[in-house]
Amino acid sequence: MSYGLDWYGYSREGSYKYARTHRPRHSTTRTVYSRSKSFTCETWRHLRRHHRWIYLVPFAFVSYTSTTTRSATHLPTPSLTPSFLLSNLGNHIMSDLKATVSETKSSSGHDGFHVTGYEKIEYDFTFIDGIFDVAHPNLADCYKRWGRCLAVTDQNIYNVYGQQMERYFAHYGLELKIHKTKIGEKVKTMPTLLSIVDSMNDFGIIRKVFACAAYRRNTNFIRIPTTVIGLIDASVSIKVAVNYGNYKNRLGAYHAPIHTFLDFTFLRTLATAQIRNGFAELIKISTCAHLGTFNLLDQYCEDLIEKSFGRAPGSSPELIAAADQINRDGILEMLRLETPNLHEIGLDRVIAYGHTWSPLHELVPETPLRHGHAISIDMAYSATLANSRKLLSDAEHRRLLGLFSRAGLSMDHPQFDEEVLARATAAILKTRDGLLRAAVPSPIGSCVFLNDVSAEEMNAALRRHKELMREYPRRGEGIEAYVDASDTGYTENPQAEEERMVEAAVRKAGGLNATNGTNGTHGTNGHAKTNGFANGALTSSNGAAKEQKEQDLVGNGVVKAPATTSLEA
Repeated sequence: MSYGLDWYGYSREGSYKYARTHRPRHSTTRTVYSRSKSFTCETWRHLRRHHRWIYLVPFAFVSYTSTTTRSATHLPTPSLTPSFLLSNLGNHIMSDLKATVSETKSSSGHDGFHVTGYEKIEYDFTFIDGIFDVAHPNLADCYKRWGRCLAVTDQNIYNVYGQQMERYFAHYGLELKIHKTKIGEKVKTMPTLLSIVDSMNDFGIIRKVFACAAYRRNTNFIRIPTTVIGLIDASVSIKVAVNYGNYKNRLGAYHAPIHTFLDFTFLRTLATAQIRNGFAELIKISTCAHLGTFNLLDQYCEDLIEKSFGRAPGSSPELIAAADQINRDGILEMLRLETPNLHEIGLDRVIAYGHTWSPLHELVPETPLRHGHAISIDMAYSATLANSRKLLSDAEHRRLLGLFSRAGLSMDHPQFDEEVLARATAAILKTRDGLLRAAVPSPIGSCVFLNDVSAEEMNAALRRHKELMREYPRRGEGIEAYVDASDTGYTENPQAEEERMVEAAVRKAGGLNATNGTNGTHGTNGHAKTNGFANGALTSSNGAAKEQKEQDLVGNGVVKAPATTSLEA
């Protein structure tokens, strides 16, 4: 099976089809998303929160162009998809810059030069279950030329999968150095970055997340996400950053991995709370851009969460097929939408559904909300606003709210009031060049953007939304909605407890066999199917998260819009 799609940045003509039609409705500029006209724009996008990654760095400055294949043979062949399998890191270059230089003379008569450049960018995705299974040489093939690899991984991912990683590289005769780090909001800092750079320097990398972009300006890396948010949402991103001072993601770069391996078997050991957290991202993209995916989420909601998207033991073939279709279509739609705008030059972004008021939702509660729950509150309220404007039918409105409720995702919280709504609106107007640009479904499977919603209209929609929430379980509040040790990367569980948790989880996942063996211990990233702490408890990590929350509220209640909360290494 071979298929592929290249996409390009830096103002090259894109192959993606896009159109905007503007017409007033209720005195609101209405931008309707469709695909009917070529356009030109720069490309990039941002990372989301709470990701856990494995970064694999080659020995030398190398890039590639790939032939596309796919290992997950149970996935249906798509009509259009990004390329999926890295073939050779060293034979080609990942990006090439074409530029022209011309002499100029200013109006005042001064001589000068003008440079115009265009860069072609290529990167690949591969769906493969069992990336560290010795039967799959895909990853090892990337490193045969150099015979060694530097892996930067979350300490707790290493605790669960480290032995498997080591056996895999040893099987293929490749030297492996592993840099273990904590990954979470409180440790996404310059000291963490510099510790990774030190490992890269000691390893002897000749030249290409932020450490890769910063170290000798451009070090290549391969990305392996291990959570639902990482797999579905952030895998599309090439924006990498760390926090600095009181600001989130203040230092960063745009730097694409040359390859992303998408292995959904990692979800076997991911806490159910984190699977639910990532489920919100799939509701986001499907509600505004892909009705078929929304229908599958609605049909299989509870089983997808309980059975880890078909990767838990006992999953039916029907569920596995549905999960694979959801994952492939969701990622592909994200790529279709975002690769023509990776630099985020265009501010009317379909995937910004749920991200108009949610930055403040994450920070207002005493213990911060998980990202998926914060955007779910935003999405549910936005749907109520759309329904109030007759942009979304009553039946579709109820169907969407019902899906959030069945998934255990938040649709409201007690601190969401008119004051918070006003503060969040003021913040996003600054971020979006003075326009609200609120994406709302109209109908499910497509969206429009609202720009001139008055404070009175927003408050009326909020009062109506609060009244509607009385009809739903928990009055619209979510299950395991607040951050704990699995989100911050700041606290670890006792070693003995970790060993017990991991062994039980790995046995449940069918991972204890002659090939894989036991993988070790687990800590704060939510893997091994437990969070380790009572949800919502103000542990040391929650206190740290609260401190970060207060730092992120900058003057007049304005929140610096988060681009990422996970250090890319």
